[in-house]
Amino acid sequence: MIAINLPNAKNCMAHLLLNTTFDSFLFIEGEIVTANTFTIDGFIQKKFYRNGATDSPDSSFEDTSIPDYTLWKDIRDYAFSIIKGKRTPLSFKFIYSASPEDIQTIITSSALDIMPGDVQGLYLNIKFDGEHLLCITGTSFKSFSLDKTLERAWDAHVQLFFEEAGVAFETIDGQIFI
Repeated sequence: MIAINLPNAKNCMAHLLLNTTFDSFLFIEGEIVTANTFTIDGFIQKKFYRNGATDSPDSSFEDTSIPDYTLWKDIRDYAFSIIKGKRTPLSFKFIYSASPEDIQTIITSSALDIMPGDVQGLYLNIKFDGEHLLCITGTSFKSFSLDKTLERAWDAHVQLFFEEAGVAFETIDGQIFI
């Protein structure tokens, strides 16, 4: 886990809300505080997609082709509609996860001895406190592990992601990357 300062908030917000930079991430949850507090849950209610079936409420429905969480690209415009305006939000936080395909790619490209099915998620937590924009990475396994190789690979991947996207960031040691 690393904390990354995002010193150019305007540029980063353009990548978050106006560009497709973060679109492939799964959106876990978010909260935007303006005149009101808006909470968005990215968990997909799969029963909504039953093809109009009139099953009873207690009937079981599980479509494995539907992911558990929505993609950021499907929520981005809604989040933008809440944030846009003349006033800066008081705060917001967004929690993203790498997709299962991206988790597999990171494990493979880093030559790690980890099964993708053992990984709960590789997370990006982006938080704005009214003045500062911060990103904190996170790694979660489905069971306890002392192995930190995936965490280090994810942290390096996130820094490379920001660098390639042109999002300025600052590591804990104060180095600024553009």
